[in-house]
Amino acid sequence: MEDIAGPDRVLIVDDHSLVRDGLRSIFDDAFPDCEILEADCLESALAALDSSGEVDLVLLDFNIPDVSRLSGLEQLRDRFPATPVVMVSGVTERNVVRDALAAGAAGFVPKSLKRSQIIEALELVLSGEIYMPELPGDDSAAAEEDLIRARIASLTPQQRVVLSHLVAGRLNKQIAYELDVSMTTVKAHVSAILQKMNVFSRTQAVIMVGKIDFTG
Repeated sequence: MEDIAGPDRVLIVDDHSLVRDGLRSIFDDAFPDCEILEADCLESALAALDSSGEVDLVLLDFNIPDVSRLSGLEQLRDRFPATPVVMVSGVTERNVVRDALAAGAAGFVPKSLKRSQIIEALELVLSGEIYMPELPGDDSAAAEEDLIRARIASLTPQQRVVLSHLVAGRLNKQIAYELDVSMTTVKAHVSAILQKMNVFSRTQAVIMVGKIDFTG
């Protein structure tokens, strides 16, 4: 994948030092200028984010001592909604993957993937898309489309209208003029859309919606 801006800083959260070392080596090779932060539990991860400031990406192990299932992801998304979180796990059951993505993970990376595949997955997330692994017997494209439709279905009618304007490439002031509402109202709708669709930018929302036949 070409022209992908590498991350400036990432946080790796895993209670096994060997796994952290392996992921660190991947970043050292693929993104040599990236600063790597590490944490062995959710508590230390939250502390690192609070003290170190913004990171471009969090890699979160599915099974760490102080979380239950997706509680770690949910806390990170709640406290740092603009930060993409990629789940990394040896667990690859379909329901786990889909639940994680539905809860707002920017991707789900099985630890069994080859090094080159992990890099491709990270590049995909950094480009603004969601990475969903191919699972045996699963139509991953259809599963992703179902996920996108479910997120869009959670929008109010007015939010769907605003989303259609975003897809058309209109700026907030243009949307406000078209809908005869204030800029403050448009901004509130856009924020709600990003939150409900579990994305981090207008661009990512547009990329996501572009994968289905969205008519507003």
